[in-house]
Amino acid sequence: QVQLVESGGGLVQAGGSLRLSCAGSGSIFRFYVMGWYRQAPGKQRELVATITGSSVINYADSVKGRFTISRDNAKNTVYLQMNSLKPEDTAVYYCNAQYGVADYWGQGIQVTVSS
Repeated sequence: QVQLVESGGGLVQAGGSLRLSCAGSGSIFRFYVMGWYRQAPGKQRELVATITGSSVINYADSVKGRFTISRDNAKNTVYLQMNSLKPEDTAVYYCNAQYGVADYWGQGIQVTVSS
């Protein structure tokens, strides 16, 4: 069982920045594909970015050039640096960990971008 705890969300003005963190448990964290997803009100949950254990990265087109995902396996933590935030980035952001058929989610954290 893996527990994921997100932190770093909040309210920011358009154009501002936030850094989300996701701390995970487990000795094999470094093997997990880690990801950030988000869900805006009335919309489906969508991929933001993923990073594999060997740091292969994938971004949604909507965040390319603005968001950066990274991980620190020694700290069992994955980060999402969000720059040039837009009101449409407002959502609950979820941390995800996948390894084989195992699929774990954090509780989610609110990010609100005001115009």
